[in-house]
Amino acid sequence: MISALLDSRRFRSWGGQALLLGGFAALLAWLVSNTVANLHARGIRVGLDFLSRPANFPISESVLPYDPSDTFLWAYVTGLGNTLTISILAILLSTVLGLVVGLARRSKHPLTSGVAGVFVTTMRNMPLIVHLLFWYALATTALPAPRQAFNPMPGVFLSLRGFYIPSLQLDAAAVAFLCAMGGVLALFVCFRRRFGRTRIGFAIAIVIAVALAAVIRPSVGLDTPEMKGFNFTGGLRLSPEFAALMLGLVIYTSAFIGEIIRGGIDAVPLGQWEAGRAIGLSERHTLTKVVIPQALRIIIPPMTSQYLSTVKNTTLALAVGYPELGLVVGTVINQTGQAIESIVLLLGIFLTISITVSLFMNWYNARVALVEAR
Repeated sequence: MISALLDSRRFRSWGGQALLLGGFAALLAWLVSNTVANLHARGIRVGLDFLSRPANFPISESVLPYDPSDTFLWAYVTGLGNTLTISILAILLSTVLGLVVGLARRSKHPLTSGVAGVFVTTMRNMPLIVHLLFWYALATTALPAPRQAFNPMPGVFLSLRGFYIPSLQLDAAAVAFLCAMGGVLALFVCFRRRFGRTRIGFAIAIVIAVALAAVIRPSVGLDTPEMKGFNFTGGLRLSPEFAALMLGLVIYTSAFIGEIIRGGIDAVPLGQWEAGRAIGLSERHTLTKVVIPQALRIIIPPMTSQYLSTVKNTTLALAVGYPELGLVVGTVINQTGQAIESIVLLLGIFLTISITVSLFMNWYNARVALVEAR
């Protein structure tokens, strides 16, 4: 019986993996127990009860409302909100800019392709931390004081204190209206085949929007920044730290994304371009309708890795003082001394974000993958 099991390749394979997994679990359990024992011997408390205590430290800017009297748990949530905001904006903007760079690299005009090539080569071979420090130094030294702020258009001001633009003021009814319309559009996207072509769906959406507006009566206003005293009030302020972080991340990431897009387009056979021209399509329609849908199958896998790198690169925001999750975790460690718990929470949060991004990109990759008929 034993010899038969040992001769079984499947048993040896699963048995070896089970032994390896058991050894890893035993090593992990020993490390945890040894760490807890050493911390107790030094009088350091272990646990997550500190999350319910008041944080008592400020966060300079945040997407979510925050007050120093809030708990450490809400401080983590606030930092997470900043990290997600930076990640989403950087991914969207760098993808758009990367598409422009990738197409410029393929341009037949020597000046356009040459400038794009210099941009890609320069940006890719410069560390991201250098990008961030350069833009932060530029934002805090080259711009004028608030009273001499640049005013390129009405309601827009650029100074050492930040970038001020008009902001929308929405009441509760306006927020409810936007949420309802978002749900309606999502339903149309999910059931677009049942609703037919876009004209019918568009007409139905207009009717629903008018009916909702008549019932809810949303109110929308425009808050314009104004100079009062020594600084601006009102409007939406983008701090120098946020601006430097976004510029550095977007410019750095777009150079990599541009090369990914260029490589994906170049990998499509030239016969596809000739087929598009043969049926009378213009170069633009051949690119958008024939080439890019096929290039997506090549572009998406490396693009997923680049998106994951962008999310992880947001931790470098501490170099310019923007309070993303990593900076908040560092402050919490200084306040509480709960280093291990804070680091484990940080690792768990970033692992969850990375897995979510990977699952979404894998789902989209499966949607655009070429399915062969059997």
